[in-house]
Amino acid sequence: MPAQVQVIIPYWGDPAYLFAAVDSVRAQNNPNWRLVVVDDAYPDPRAGQVLRADPDPRIRYLRNEVNLGVADNFERCRRLADPADAPYVVFLGADDRLAPDYVQRVVDDFDRFPRAAIVQVGVRVVDGAGRRVRPLGDRVKAAIAPRVRQATELSGERLAASMLRGNWLYWPSLAFRTERLARYAFRRVYDIDLDSALVLEMVSAGERLVVDPHVCFEYRRHAASASSAAIHDGSRLAEDRRYYADMAELMAGRGWRRAARTARRRPTSRLHAVTLMPRAARARDAGAMADLLRHALVRAGR
Repeated sequence: MPAQVQVIIPYWGDPAYLFAAVDSVRAQNNPNWRLVVVDDAYPDPRAGQVLRADPDPRIRYLRNEVNLGVADNFERCRRLADPADAPYVVFLGADDRLAPDYVQRVVDDFDRFPRAAIVQVGVRVVDGAGRRVRPLGDRVKAAIAPRVRQATELSGERLAASMLRGNWLYWPSLAFRTERLARYAFRRVYDIDLDSALVLEMVSAGERLVVDPHVCFEYRRHAASASSAAIHDGSRLAEDRRYYADMAELMAGRGWRRAARTARRRPTSRLHAVTLMPRAARARDAGAMADLLRHALVRAGR
């Protein structure tokens, strides 16, 4: 049968996590999927050695000649998504896992909501060892996410403002209609916020998103992840300020004043800076404290 979901993995990191992610795709109870792993020139050759030898014709391995970096490799993966290959696509994290019913669940959700371009399923957060965890950031996500008891379609300024209060989405778990996604591109000026910016651009253009509370995805939190590393060197805060200023302009251009106002206020981003201050104080890092204070007090703007 033709594939229903194309899974694309932008790969960089521990091969053991990647193999677990691939195994989770292989274990789907709906077998109508295709998998592409795009290796961003990771120094360890094991991923290529194992996946090139895999006899499953649904699995394809590609390796970039040089390291493109997060943003450019994500964009390459987006361009690889072809409606001729599958009507739906997901960009699975190289350290995340699908539950066995993930593919069937998103196919069912898209069938139920034919106007939707994106599906967000329920997510279980785990640590590096696969144990369920509830870090502060994920507790905040749960608190600000829309409260739904069944799959529900959201759209418009209300959805945009909700996302700009705080990003409650889990990018690697999102499934997209491939044909709709082809109309948009990543803003490669970001390394961390490029996924949120893409979704908000889609929402501002009128695309609809389904929130399905059914848990069928495992999202891994560990110290080696890009978002965790960025917090420590301050780059995440600087990018956040630029991102929210850009989103305020996008929302204002759409005429969505409430969403633009929310972007300028960026409440959870500023609160996050406050939670990092004790760490900077313990490290006696005056530069980090100054940046965190500025981030917490200053609204987004040019």
